[in-house]
Amino acid sequence: MGVYCFGNFVLNEDSRGLRLADREIDVQPLVFDFLAILLRHQNRALSKDELLETLWPGVTVTEASLQRVASLARSVLRQGSMETALRNLPRFGYRICLDPPTVSDRSTSPVDPGAAPSSPGSQILRARTAATARKWQEAATLFAEADAAQQLLTSDLEEWGLALECMGRPAEAIPLLTRAVAAYNTAGQRLRAASPAITLARIHLERGELAVAKGWHKRAAQLIDTATDSREQGLWCWMGARIMGAEAEPEQALALAEQAFEVGKQLEDPVVESLGLIYRGFFKLCLGETKSGEEDQDFAAALGLSSDIDPIVGGILYCNILWACRNFGDWARANQWTLGYESWCKGHGLEDLSGSCRLHRAEVLGVHGTLKEAEALVRAALEQLALDAPWATGDALRVLGDIHLSAGDLAEAEAAYRASHAAGWDPQPGLALLQLEQGQAEAAFASLERSLVGNGWPTLQRKGLILATLAKVAARTGRPERAKEVIAELEKQPQRWPMASIRALTAVAKAELFTREDRLAEAARELQVACARWNEIGSPINAADARLSLAVLLIQLGDHTGAELELGTVLAVARKVDSPRLLRRCDELRTLLAGATKETAQPLPRTHPGG
Repeated sequence: MGVYCFGNFVLNEDSRGLRLADREIDVQPLVFDFLAILLRHQNRALSKDELLETLWPGVTVTEASLQRVASLARSVLRQGSMETALRNLPRFGYRICLDPPTVSDRSTSPVDPGAAPSSPGSQILRARTAATARKWQEAATLFAEADAAQQLLTSDLEEWGLALECMGRPAEAIPLLTRAVAAYNTAGQRLRAASPAITLARIHLERGELAVAKGWHKRAAQLIDTATDSREQGLWCWMGARIMGAEAEPEQALALAEQAFEVGKQLEDPVVESLGLIYRGFFKLCLGETKSGEEDQDFAAALGLSSDIDPIVGGILYCNILWACRNFGDWARANQWTLGYESWCKGHGLEDLSGSCRLHRAEVLGVHGTLKEAEALVRAALEQLALDAPWATGDALRVLGDIHLSAGDLAEAEAAYRASHAAGWDPQPGLALLQLEQGQAEAAFASLERSLVGNGWPTLQRKGLILATLAKVAARTGRPERAKEVIAELEKQPQRWPMASIRALTAVAKAELFTREDRLAEAARELQVACARWNEIGSPINAADARLSLAVLLIQLGDHTGAELELGTVLAVARKVDSPRLLRRCDELRTLLAGATKETAQPLPRTHPGG
């Protein structure tokens, strides 16, 4: 048994205590034993089998248990900026490396860690403690004070940047990460410098600054050089996948995401593995591999969120799934993940939800008919997106347009859709549905056909929703052959578009086509299918629209009782969701139904006897 001093830590095996500077740290028994074993044998690496047998003598456990203990140990070491001392040796085991860190020149800001940082109560120790506790505002303030007192190590710059990102202020992290790249490089730690360079590429990409992102990505490649089996290489491949996606190269993006996943799997690094896997799924979805893509995404999120990841990585995992769900119209899955995302954010110190999180939730609420809350949330998202993801502003404006359209505020919807288009986003299929409401069916058809052109990920992922709407509009504008062609494309690939929303929209399109062909009974059956699908999703507004069309058909078929039943259901929905548009349509249908009932009730005209 012994006492081990490393960095600002002191581990005492006799008292089973771990101290950081002047305070005792709570640590789980298995984590303490794991660190103690590695410190006791710091001159060599320990195999997984050796560690498993030592930590769980006589008990059969999986390697996942050891990975979890190592992840918790790394979290403990992070409090003293020593997390890099714990090395994961692929396919072998772990080692603790206690070589003193190379310190960069003071002109790059980090200073000798032997001075102020070791002082009890110093700003830097308090900053690190606050960051570990996910008190991001406090951490950012203390890091700034420690920087003024020249107490920072280079790794502290990265933690400071993380705190700022978690506060929704990524732009302020850019100069800190730039300093970190320079400091690591000056100190000869080129591979370490690659990590903040990749983070800079991500931040600039999310700000819509593709050229700058590509520059930092190339700089990271230069720093990684020949270390092709490193964690940094895996992250570089993942970032490359995102850049290829932004450049509308989904096949190349998929290949890079696959490489990232393989590197993470080989290194047993859950962060790299989950990021590679989540984007592999994302681009599979773009290319039509729906089932496999969804499975990749769901597993990636479970893998990452059950591991030691920071809030930014967690946000990336959640957001990636939610973008895909929303673009595919997979509202049931989107609802499950948005609720989980909100809970996860609050559990990781992100009390102010990100702009993306608000946007995801706003669209789900809009689909479910909570229109006023959805509008308030998307407006809040617009403010936040301007700071943390301005590239998504166009999508937020599209969602705002959809909400106004559902409510019947056509002028507001048009303004939002135009703003979305001006921001570089395609506001379909909502814009086409608005044009139908405005009597501009030909313009709706042309705009939907244009939306199918392109190879960007939003276009590829929204293709099912656009095709289903196009089929309806084609039938409405007297293009039955085009409508049938599109419906056939949707129905011959049920595995590509299994979502209830797309099946509902396809049924509506078929009903439109059958109505034009005077096949009213078949049209009514398709609308009943659409109602069932929308109810399955929990979208009362869309179901109400289908019911209104069904009621019109039932009146034409002479089933006034059925039409009245549908009207009553729609009226209840319209009042519940407070939709002026639905209320207006209910009034119109009530008038139509009253007229049809009165006409039926008229006495038969007298005829010639025997006639």
